[in-house]
Amino acid sequence: MKKHLNIVFKILFLLSSANCCSQVGINTVTPLSTLDINGNLSVKVVSLSGNGSGNSGTAVLISDGIYISLIPAVSDDKFQLPNPSTVSGRMYIIRNIQNSITAQLTTPSGLLFPKNSTVGTSQIYMYEGNLRTVTVFSDGSNWTYIN
Repeated sequence: MKKHLNIVFKILFLLSSANCCSQVGINTVTPLSTLDINGNLSVKVVSLSGNGSGNSGTAVLISDGIYISLIPAVSDDKFQLPNPSTVSGRMYIIRNIQNSITAQLTTPSGLLFPKNSTVGTSQIYMYEGNLRTVTVFSDGSNWTYIN
């Protein structure tokens, strides 16, 4: 009986240690990170059209995709990121694909902080020559953006 318990404990130990330290490799047999990809990575691309209501209207919600193409219908059409507390660690790459129409990027909670800054804002304006493309990261309280 003691021998059987010893074997059971060894098996349980091996199974539990394999789960806590597992690493997944794609196209590699020796992954060096939790997810190690040796090759190309594709992400979901989504296009969002503005609703034509401008600065005073309701924002179009960003809820899907990684690479987001914004298509504002009128100047200052609003596009809203998710609440950063519900998507901690999430990243979006957002591009205003209109050449002459401004898109407004907002957040329902927290602020948008440019990298290396302690001063945030509740919205940023994206247009030709100014933040045409931004990458945003949620820290669980706010969004940090780089361009």
